[in-house]
Amino acid sequence: MYVRKLKNRSGSTSVQVIQKINGRYKVHKTIGCATTQQNIEKLVHIANQEIEKVSAQPKLFKSQVDHMVEQTISTISNGDIRTVEPEIVFGKIYDSIGFNKLEEDLFRHLVIYRLAFPLSKLKTIEYLDRYQGVSLSIDSIYRFLDKLNNQLKHQDEQLAFAHTLKVLKGQINVVFYDMTTLYFEASDEDDLRKTGFSKDGKYQHPQIFIGLLVGLGGYAIGYDIFEGNTYEGHTLIPFIEQISRKFDLDKPVIVADAGLLSNDNIKALESKGYEYIIGGRLKNESATIKKQILADDFSDGIIRSYKKEEDTRLIVHYSKKRATKDAYNRKRGLMRLEKQVKSGKLTKSSINNRGYNKYLKLTGEVSIEIDYQKYNKDDIWDGLKGYVTNTKLSDQQVLENYKNLWHIEKAFRMSKTDLRIRPIYHRLRNRIEAHICISFTAYCIYKELERVLYQSDSTLSLRNAAELTHNIYQITYTLPDSKHTKSMRLKMDDKQTELCQIIDDHF
Repeated sequence: MYVRKLKNRSGSTSVQVIQKINGRYKVHKTIGCATTQQNIEKLVHIANQEIEKVSAQPKLFKSQVDHMVEQTISTISNGDIRTVEPEIVFGKIYDSIGFNKLEEDLFRHLVIYRLAFPLSKLKTIEYLDRYQGVSLSIDSIYRFLDKLNNQLKHQDEQLAFAHTLKVLKGQINVVFYDMTTLYFEASDEDDLRKTGFSKDGKYQHPQIFIGLLVGLGGYAIGYDIFEGNTYEGHTLIPFIEQISRKFDLDKPVIVADAGLLSNDNIKALESKGYEYIIGGRLKNESATIKKQILADDFSDGIIRSYKKEEDTRLIVHYSKKRATKDAYNRKRGLMRLEKQVKSGKLTKSSINNRGYNKYLKLTGEVSIEIDYQKYNKDDIWDGLKGYVTNTKLSDQQVLENYKNLWHIEKAFRMSKTDLRIRPIYHRLRNRIEAHICISFTAYCIYKELERVLYQSDSTLSLRNAAELTHNIYQITYTLPDSKHTKSMRLKMDDKQTELCQIIDDHF
């Protein structure tokens, strides 16, 4: 009898016990199938036990060996086994970026467990106690949060910026700025948490704005926090000036979306000597420029440029794929409006320029209808997107730079989903700012992990890599004779081994 490992079409491996009967090999028993090397080896071990059982040829001194093994295992308690991977993966990246210079163990724990287990501070305490043997009270964490932002934020940002500068080989010629809202579960407002226009659709919840500046590739430069009722267009200039002073940036090209396009912002940028690329709003352009745009023929991929002022031009790009998406979104918005009109719940206040409400009109004194003529006219803009710039870059270079803005959108998406930065349950300003500081640091580490996974041509996703850190265990034991206490990492599966190898190679 022998053990056979059979590769299946699905990619799994079946483990079987094969027996020779009358000169022919037959399957005595199929033990099971598995996909990871660790689980396959477990099945092989069970198969060998089956062979021993059937052949009735127990190993010499088996009872003594089994007794010794059982006696050893009986001395191991839950406290001797803990998860070590969050520290050996995220901890190494934390150190390589330089955050260990902050010399705050609690900050390190909060950042690493934001990456591995993005839970509440109370849950973090439970995990620290269970997996790191670190006992903390919730009051000690809150006391730390109260002082964290004042003491660590400046140095934390400096370390993050130095790392970004290193990754980008000392060149930060282009920066990307955007804002997002973070809402709170509590319903009361204060001087920071205000209700306002919510990008999360949580209009009834108080919120704050967070502005983020990144370099090419989405590597973090700095951030700031604003009151929840702030108009995002008013944040750009103060934020850029603050970051430029802090890091001595030499007038990089600023890339931002259309939400920050305003005459005041453009004039302020130009007066301070900044070059910029900002998403345009074609329908808000002058009648002359709109007429020029609509008079031109556009086919897929065509780029045209229109002079606005002395050093400013509007670049317009047409995409067939974008046209299909624009038409689909307009149709979906129209269907939603039609449903609302039928409900009879719309009022005069619903007639505004927010989203697809621009297609509403008032007929008579009380009747609200959809202006289908206005809706149909808008199809001429499908597929067209504008960019306002005062740079000397070519039209194609402007487009390529603006396309990199998706990195900052990805940064917010990663922060909100993978790191679960929202919703925020804190109420005091110091703790809110500390929570953002922890999440910002975690994002920097997340980006570095993404970079080394890409450089290693790994098939592991960021989320997959983070999940792998949940179940790699280390056992601590004491040798009976020497009384020496040792620790040993339990055997890992293939993906865990790959992740650890990547981390060891880069850090």
